[in-house]
Amino acid sequence: MAEGDAGSDQRQNEEIEAMAAIYGEEWCVIDDCAKIFCIRISDDIDDPKWTLCLQVMLPNEYPGTAPPIYQLNAPWLKGQERADLSNSLEEIYIQNIGESILYLWVEKIRDVLIQKSQMTEPGPEVKKQTEEEDAECEDDVILACQPENPVKALDFDISASRTIELEELPPIDHGIPITDRRSTFQAHLAPVVCPKQVKMVLAKLYENKKIASATHNIYAYRIYCEDKQTFLQDCEDDGETAAGGRLLHLMEILNVRNVMVVVSRWYGGILLGPDRFKHINNCARNILVEKNYTSSPEESSKALGKNKKVRKDKKRSEH
Repeated sequence: MAEGDAGSDQRQNEEIEAMAAIYGEEWCVIDDCAKIFCIRISDDIDDPKWTLCLQVMLPNEYPGTAPPIYQLNAPWLKGQERADLSNSLEEIYIQNIGESILYLWVEKIRDVLIQKSQMTEPGPEVKKQTEEEDAECEDDVILACQPENPVKALDFDISASRTIELEELPPIDHGIPITDRRSTFQAHLAPVVCPKQVKMVLAKLYENKKIASATHNIYAYRIYCEDKQTFLQDCEDDGETAAGGRLLHLMEILNVRNVMVVVSRWYGGILLGPDRFKHINNCARNILVEKNYTSSPEESSKALGKNKKVRKDKKRSEH
């Protein structure tokens, strides 16, 4: 496989995992090998009035030089209304050529459905097909314990021009653990505005014996530099190959800023395969949503279209 194709394939896989984490059961895999997916989009998840299914196929050239091949399925979508929506999706692609755009497409369609539901015309009869699963989660949230385990060495190159150097340790929140086949995943989140705070958060987390003993502590962060209008961002796999990059990709799609997410994994002896990436992203997404770090689709579009400059803080580790 050519190097370009391999790069596209990796970016597609990262986007697919992020979409599955963001939309859960609304996201459906039709043909994994052919990269065909479908997502059911409604104006309101709990009480849908207007619903549409977006089916996409990702060609090898996407996202570099070609858009997804898509189909809009809804019995009420006809004529000018269908043409207008198609034009909107194609405009989003043109504004963000080379970027991952499925999230922007889905949220644009949702925005159109919400606007439609606010109009006076009655909606079509929609059969509610929500399957609710009350998954019992562990409430065993990790708190800081004895400071015994050393922090892993981090070689941050802190720019002298960076004026904000806060000495204060940011508050750290802990998400609800996810357990699958004896492996447990838990996310930790902290607001950060400079690389020094990233080090401080990691140091504090590693004071906890349980976190320090995790098989992997994957992390990613994004810091927005107002003066340069660029993002300072980086990630760490900690032995879980490509997990840090996938986590950072999720954060880019959600357009979060000035935040760090660490996902701890305690391996239970059973290989999970690709499911481990799904759990890592789900943990991260849940805590980002819970702490109100996710932005509107409009802000995400602006971020993808205008703020494409990104500084790497350090080289990613290779494992």
